[in-house]
Amino acid sequence: MGYENLLSPINIGSLKIRNRVVMGAMGSGTANENATISECECAYYAERAKGGVGLIINEVTRVNNDTGIMMPRQSSAATDDCIPGLRKLANSIHYYNGAIFVQLHHPGRQTVCEMIGGKATISPSGIKSMLTQADCREMTNEEVKNLVQDFINAAERCYKAGIDGVELHAAHGYMLNQFLSPFTNKRTDEYGGNTENRARIIKEIIQGIRERVGREYPVIMRISADEFLKDSVFPIKEEGLQLEEAVEICKYLVPFGLDAINVSAGIYETMNKAWEPISYPEGWKIYLAEAVKKEVNVPVFGVGTIRNPDFAEKIISEGKVDCVTIARGLLADPDWVNKTAEGRVDEIRRCISCLNCMDSMVVNGMNGEPFACAINARNAREWFYNNARQDGNGRVVAVVGGGPSGLEAARVLAERKFKVVLFEEGSELGGQLCLANKPPHKEKINWLIEYFEVQLKKLGVEVHLNTPASVEAIKELNPYAVFVATGSKSIVPKAIPGVEGKNVCTSSDILSGKVKISNKKVAVIGSGMTGLETAELLGTMNNNVNVIEMADTIGPDASWQNLTDIQGRLEKMNTSFSPSHKLVEITDEAVILEKKDGEKEKLLVEYVVLSLGVHADQTLAEELKANFGKVIKIGDTAQVGRIANAISTAFSEAYRLN
Repeated sequence: MGYENLLSPINIGSLKIRNRVVMGAMGSGTANENATISECECAYYAERAKGGVGLIINEVTRVNNDTGIMMPRQSSAATDDCIPGLRKLANSIHYYNGAIFVQLHHPGRQTVCEMIGGKATISPSGIKSMLTQADCREMTNEEVKNLVQDFINAAERCYKAGIDGVELHAAHGYMLNQFLSPFTNKRTDEYGGNTENRARIIKEIIQGIRERVGREYPVIMRISADEFLKDSVFPIKEEGLQLEEAVEICKYLVPFGLDAINVSAGIYETMNKAWEPISYPEGWKIYLAEAVKKEVNVPVFGVGTIRNPDFAEKIISEGKVDCVTIARGLLADPDWVNKTAEGRVDEIRRCISCLNCMDSMVVNGMNGEPFACAINARNAREWFYNNARQDGNGRVVAVVGGGPSGLEAARVLAERKFKVVLFEEGSELGGQLCLANKPPHKEKINWLIEYFEVQLKKLGVEVHLNTPASVEAIKELNPYAVFVATGSKSIVPKAIPGVEGKNVCTSSDILSGKVKISNKKVAVIGSGMTGLETAELLGTMNNNVNVIEMADTIGPDASWQNLTDIQGRLEKMNTSFSPSHKLVEITDEAVILEKKDGEKEKLLVEYVVLSLGVHADQTLAEELKANFGKVIKIGDTAQVGRIANAISTAFSEAYRLN
């Protein structure tokens, strides 16, 4: 398929960008501690410009350092001392012939209170976020007018720094979105009430920017065209901002000087509509952008888990959108555009929508660290991993295990020109990925397996399937180093009476197809994501499933977004949940559970599926350490974790091998 439309240039106001791929903004946590642009941030964005992206929109950038902070290392344009860093960012992008807009942002009620000294957040009407539960107060009329000036001043600083344009962030439940939405704006002054009044603050910002820097400087807006409050996991009776009114808002604001509209959806109360879990299909919300495009005469960008160039080309050629906005996909593969243009689409490392980036944005961000991509260990660390040596000189490295860590190590080592020999005892590559892809809606996991298969073939890695590694076989290679990625095995607590019964199996047994159960009463013990996904798979086989969890809540360690996503589907399947119940015994016909108060409960079931986690399989690793000089444990063999841990440990160890 050709990509004539996707790769064609387009004008955003007075600015011509080289193709129709827009990097959507995501908070990366790469700025300096004083909120100025860092070398790390420049390297992160420059990598995407080098990869061919037409327009980069940098992350949520503060317009006020006192009331509007979302994370510690968040870039700012709120003061003049930010201008030199912004200029450095612009130069970094322009060096690779890219374009850069700064996304101007105030979180409003979604501000992190700890970042503003514990004070209450501010918002149009003092309505607190149901997700963050942060204290919130209503802004005075004077504060609203001051905020207008904050945005205008920040835009002028970007202009002075040589930034190509600005995006007003009026999406995802942040401050400007809060003014637009009847759910969060109950004001009775000129900034509340009808549609035009609620959009007044953005109109005044646009007009102010135009007065300050002229009509030629590109100004665009990101909008949540539907807040999807009807789908919220929180009890909300209001409809909020919906598509019909969002279209009217766009039509109203464009004549005041908007050069493009970047259409998204969702707010914190409907977070899965803004940053989708793996279950959402590609392009599911493009219809929102299409509706806006029909009514405005400026370019419209569409977003919605766009992962494949063919899909992007299709929706542009059909006139549904003018540009595609891709954020997570460009974290996973900064060379997405170049690979498309060079006919190497099969080499794209497609985002699997695991949401590790979002989870790490919270955890890492509050610790002052950059966010992380599960499948691209260099993401936001390009400044550190900036010297990929090719010094293998054909020296042999054995890799034991064809799971994600073994595959990543093999890829990196082969790129460094080592001669890589990989042993996999199974009949296919993928390891735990070949289990993770089995539950409903997990097909995107196959993309990662396919990526590694293409890479290993391209790089000439010698792969031995159905071949258990042994000391003798590896000795024949006389290896320079041995990477051990033998993974992990399911935990089966032998101390529980009945655990070895014929009616007991593990989640791995179910996911692998080794054990098939249908039309039965089944207890799944453990409510981590593996347990819940196994429960969903069992539910599709007409089983009556009860998920048992010792902790007080279901999914105590699970990602909130992934948890709420799968729980909604499990509830529709009439799955039962029993938190605060400890498994103490298994019989042929039941499980005996113990509640917090010590009371025992008998639950009649026909099968019991254990999903109690895994432990590292280090048997071979220890044997190899006794026979070879350089033996390196990676992935679960080093420390049990998720895909992100497998990829990152493999990458770093392979990258630094001396």
